Amino acid sequence: MGRKHANIPIFLPQLACPHQCIFCNQNHISSQEHIPSIDETRQIIERNLTTIPSDYTIQVAFFGGSFTGLPIEMQESYLQVVQPFIERKQIDSIRLSTRPDYISDEIFTMLKRYHVQDIELGAQSTDDEILRLSGRGHNRNAIKSASEKIKEHGFTLGLQMMIGLPGDTKEKALQTAQDIIDFGAKTTRIYPTLVVSDTPLATLYQRGKYTPLSLENAIEWTKDIYNLFIQNNITVLKVGLHPNKDFTHNEYLLAGPFHPSFKELVLSEIWKDKFDEIMQSNCKQKNISIFTSAEEINNAIGYLSKNKKELQKKFNHVYFNIDPILSGYEFTYCRY
Repeated sequence: MGRKHANIPIFLPQLACPHQCIFCNQNHISSQEHIPSIDETRQIIERNLTTIPSDYTIQVAFFGGSFTGLPIEMQESYLQVVQPFIERKQIDSIRLSTRPDYISDEIFTMLKRYHVQDIELGAQSTDDEILRLSGRGHNRNAIKSASEKIKEHGFTLGLQMMIGLPGDTKEKALQTAQDIIDFGAKTTRIYPTLVVSDTPLATLYQRGKYTPLSLENAIEWTKDIYNLFIQNNITVLKVGLHPNKDFTHNEYLLAGPFHPSFKELVLSEIWKDKFDEIMQSNCKQKNISIFTSAEEINNAIGYLSKNKKELQKKFNHVYFNIDPILSGYEFTYCRY
């Protein structure tokens, strides 16, 4: 079994973002407007290291803006602050996010020198019309070309996607997921599109020219996309935006399929589908014991015990148990 992993996130909101993507206001999304200084970045790393077990693999992760679009001197300043921690073997490597059109051979050489290992691209979609409507400023070919270059230079590729952007359909979203697989990504993130205040998308929504996905549809799309990634051994790092106080209190969130437990809702539906055959049973005189891995037992039971409650309509008693032999989405059951 591999070592557990932890990120130390350094959020640089909207630095080096020349394009106003219609959905984006990083300050509202992250609930952070302050850009950490070099000294503050060092303090963030030191503070986080005190909370992470020493047997974890640890990456410093620069998120938020387009890191490789920053002036080279600024990029190097942020990367340099991590180097003493890497030299002391407290940090293993660096992860960063950027745009497909913000990379070059010179950038790769510099990143390699500073122990960057993972590069995540905000693809959002691989459909040219969706990219145009979203104001991304690049097309599908730019994503494909950047992905190839990242792999050629020995970095681990991550590709992030969004669902429900203007012009999106479930078929197009599934094609984006398939392209992410075909482009060779090892990791991905899935974000449902939300209507955030002070964005062009908010203006479209207020004028009745954009309708966000319902929560039900967002869960359904994400479930099928998530399954596709898992079947192709792509690690899904994140599903849905992290709940911040401004979203939870609807201060900046105008509309869209936001739920503080969005990932749990998706995983519950995946397990509900897996239980489809036994859900068809009508065994009120019988009990059922279902066995899963320790990692998945809560998802199998379902968000707010949704799946267990459905099974309780079919069986006298329903028991969920851990079987250490099982992993992933494996499960067994017995009726008695």
